Amino acid sequence: MTLDIQTLIWLFPIMFIFHDFEEIIMMEKWLEKNLTNISGRLPSSIALKVIKQFSMSTAQMTVAVLVIFLFVSSSSFFASQYINQGSFSNIYIFTVIILAFFVHVFTHIGQSILFRSLTPGIVSSIFIVLPYSIIMINSLIINEIITWQIIFICLPFMFLLLPIVIFAHWIGKKTI
Repeated sequence: MTLDIQTLIWLFPIMFIFHDFEEIIMMEKWLEKNLTNISGRLPSSIALKVIKQFSMSTAQMTVAVLVIFLFVSSSSFFASQYINQGSFSNIYIFTVIILAFFVHVFTHIGQSILFRSLTPGIVSSIFIVLPYSIIMINSLIINEIITWQIIFICLPFMFLLLPIVIFAHWIGKKTI
């Protein structure tokens, strides 16, 4: 059974939520249990920044994820519009975010190796995000919706998502 490109595009917000539910559920408790592990494995200045950035309650993390979810869902809307030649079409935003989703897998793998533990998001990264993002990117290329040139153009723009994530965390901490 193959899924059409529209279905794959609209599965993106669902895959994002599955992954981020794991992060939401695990983050607060994992951080509490691993403060010394983080401090022991990272230089102190980096450890303090990591701990400060991710020190939030489950409710605060949920708000942060909601903010990011709005960007993910919007990118799916723009990509769907692109496929349908709609008024709000933009494949570049979707490509940037799906590439970041793919690369994000390897940050979880790196964290689990570094901290020698199951970090929040590692299980869904390996079993949901990695397969989905490979299938999505491959389908976009096979269906000639994007090219390798578009991928290479979009790669540097992934770094523009970092301020959005930091802003989302800030909103989460300020609203609850």
